[in-house]
Amino acid sequence: MLRKTRSDKTVGKVEKDLGLATGAIRNKDGRDTRSDKKLGTIRKEQSK
Repeated sequence: MLRKTRSDKTVGKVEKDLGLATGAIRNKDGRDTRSDKKLGTIRKEQSK
């Protein structure tokens, strides 16, 4: 079973930790997500 990534981590840190390319995590409209945005904020936006 996989655990959730901490919600206080930033997008840039998660991309680096997981070995993803810069800009791999995107907004709903397809644009790059800011690297200083926190995962908790992204999760909150997706639940709306």
